Amino acid sequence: RTMAFSEKIGVIGLGYVGLPVALAFAKKYPGAIGFDISKERIAELTKAIDRTKETPAEELKNSKLKFSSNLDDLKGVTLFVVCVPTPVDRNNRPDLYPLVSASETVGKVIGKGAIVVYESTVYPGVTEDICGPIIERISGLKRGVDFKLGYSPERINPGDREHALEKVIKVVSGEDAESLERIAAAYAGIVDAGVYKAKSIKVAEAAKVIENTQRDLNIAFMNELSIIFDKLGIRTKDVLEAAGTKWNFLRFSPGLVGGHCIGVDPYYLTMKAEEVGYHPQVILSGRRINDGMGKFIAEKAIKLRVASGENLKDARAGILGLTFKENVPDIRNSRVPDIIRELKEFGVKTLVHDPHALGDEAQHEYGIKLSDIQDFRDLDILIVAVSHREFLDIPPHQFAKMLRPGGVLVDVKSVIDPSDLPKGTIFWSL
Repeated sequence: RTMAFSEKIGVIGLGYVGLPVALAFAKKYPGAIGFDISKERIAELTKAIDRTKETPAEELKNSKLKFSSNLDDLKGVTLFVVCVPTPVDRNNRPDLYPLVSASETVGKVIGKGAIVVYESTVYPGVTEDICGPIIERISGLKRGVDFKLGYSPERINPGDREHALEKVIKVVSGEDAESLERIAAAYAGIVDAGVYKAKSIKVAEAAKVIENTQRDLNIAFMNELSIIFDKLGIRTKDVLEAAGTKWNFLRFSPGLVGGHCIGVDPYYLTMKAEEVGYHPQVILSGRRINDGMGKFIAEKAIKLRVASGENLKDARAGILGLTFKENVPDIRNSRVPDIIRELKEFGVKTLVHDPHALGDEAQHEYGIKLSDIQDFRDLDILIVAVSHREFLDIPPHQFAKMLRPGGVLVDVKSVIDPSDLPKGTIFWSL
């Protein structure tokens, strides 16, 4: 037990994953360092501001974690924990640049006897075949002798206090028995739920990538059902409520699948599968369905509007929500822009309001200027795209008031009860 607390911890990357991990380590391990290449991020955190809104200012103020963007501060670290994003490029190919860059950073400062643990989601093999050699090349140290590798996939769920880091079993792995024990001991110090020792680094990498792929496929099945039921004139929510009374029915619901995990990780697995000569079918068909849902929702809204006898000249649509999921500010890989793009194809002007998204990020990432909810009136189409708590507090008749006569209300997450709407409201839910 005492051995664990003698590690000097350095966490590389202080985003949604890295910051909570670094703060947790700092509670138990003296001298823990949180490193990020963004000087702006470090400046904000030093002032106790977390733009991801995951960590309260109080916790940042009271933490003993040292925030730094200075490489020299990482010298003397005995356990590096790398928490950088692993996105895909516009062709859905894994973009390992942040991981390569973080490995180079570690290579510049690593000393003998240190361990490097990766938390980023990757396909099996990345830690040992790609990251290890980079650290060796830059440090001149020998892997397995002078330093060792480990992998411990993150399981942080943004916006979810219930399943915080310390409450979820942590999978750990190391390249040999000694590194595994040290990594397990280090994480056991901060995770109350305990650790699970995976058989190998590749097993741990694979476990992480399939956790998210499984969710992706389950949601894709629901999305496909919602398209079929729509053609049959049945409400999907009603069907799922009926089916959900069976004890072993899996409770998933249709929706937009975005974010930097579920919408991305399956591509890491499929790329590796193709590399070894297998062309995944189930995984990729699930991705195609989920990536096409924004277009489907927009087309449905347009059809309903046209069916109510209106032409689309000067039509206006309001969209509530831009983030990839409810109650978080993260807009990365959101599928809401797909809806906006499709509406624009039909010449429809769109307004977007999101109480959680940051205006500068929306502008920078998607060229979207966020609007005030006060501007949501005389709309032809209103789409409730993300179920932020602020939107759940709006009485249903208020949504109807934002529409022109014959306007269409679309409820992506099925959070509105149509019986609460004024008579004659044209309503559709996924």
